[in-house]
Amino acid sequence: MSEKIQISKASVDAAVSDALKLIQAATDLASLKSIKASAIGEGSKIASFSSVLGKLPAEEKAEAGKLITAARNELNQAFASREADFYQVEQAQKLLAETVDVTAAASTQVLGARHPLSLLQDEISDIFIGMGWEIAEGPEVESEWFNFDALNFDADHPARAMQDTFFVEPVEQHLVLRTHTSPVQVRSLLERDLPVYVLCPGRVFRTDELDATHTPVFHQVEGLAVDKGLTMADLKGTLEHFARIMFGSDAKIRLRPSYFPFTEPSAELDVWHPGAKGGARWVEWGGCGMVNANVLSAAGIDPEVYSGFAFGMGIERTLMFRNDVKDMHDMVEADVRFSQQFGMVL
Repeated sequence: MSEKIQISKASVDAAVSDALKLIQAATDLASLKSIKASAIGEGSKIASFSSVLGKLPAEEKAEAGKLITAARNELNQAFASREADFYQVEQAQKLLAETVDVTAAASTQVLGARHPLSLLQDEISDIFIGMGWEIAEGPEVESEWFNFDALNFDADHPARAMQDTFFVEPVEQHLVLRTHTSPVQVRSLLERDLPVYVLCPGRVFRTDELDATHTPVFHQVEGLAVDKGLTMADLKGTLEHFARIMFGSDAKIRLRPSYFPFTEPSAELDVWHPGAKGGARWVEWGGCGMVNANVLSAAGIDPEVYSGFAFGMGIERTLMFRNDVKDMHDMVEADVRFSQQFGMVL
């Protein structure tokens, strides 16, 4: 060895002092573990004392062994104490990072929900199912015969014009995007046994510009009843019952003479809306009337034996004055905040 190692109290104390400085210089648990070898491990000055202990004379060996053992115990205790301090600090930091405020409001993920138009359509359907009616559906791309001819629309009727109807190209196929759900009524008369009591909700299309009160794609609900002996009194009673469920027990209706190709006589339907914003008032709701004899004949039904009534109203319009919705844009822009006002029903 190039340097002779002397074991004395002074040399051992100096080694302990150097090791303690290394232990105190550690800044965290990881750095403390990294200096363990140089402070008290195989590479430390204390370890070098042990390597020459066996070469000492017997009379010096006992005293030197005591010095080395005391030094090792002191350094091990210092290391363990420093290690415990760092461990407590790390545990405290970990607990602080994982602290949960049990008084804070829970974070929730906002889920999508059904649109209020869909909910209203189902509500209307449930009303008529409760009255014993059936729900009927039909295609949105419809034959011109079902959409117009079978409903007593003349060939030159304005509703057939391009400015009112979306025609499917080529026009020679005589296919249109249905302008109302009345074709479903004709299909029901052709497909079902009499008597017929059906409600026909669904999406319809007209060449309107989107604004506060109009949209080119909207929803209608139409009703058709064909049986023996039906009169305007049955129509009025049905609609009054419907209105009272929709708008409250104080609601009432009135019928004003009008004209529709598929009903005769025909009437505009107004409802007295007692819960309207700004006070109770009359609101135009839809159209109705007794089924035209030509419509019954087109479906192969004898108008001398059977009679019927029909009615229809827009679901968007119903939602607007029932819930005081001011702008049609709110219904079509897919903003979840609009639906939230009606309750997030799944």
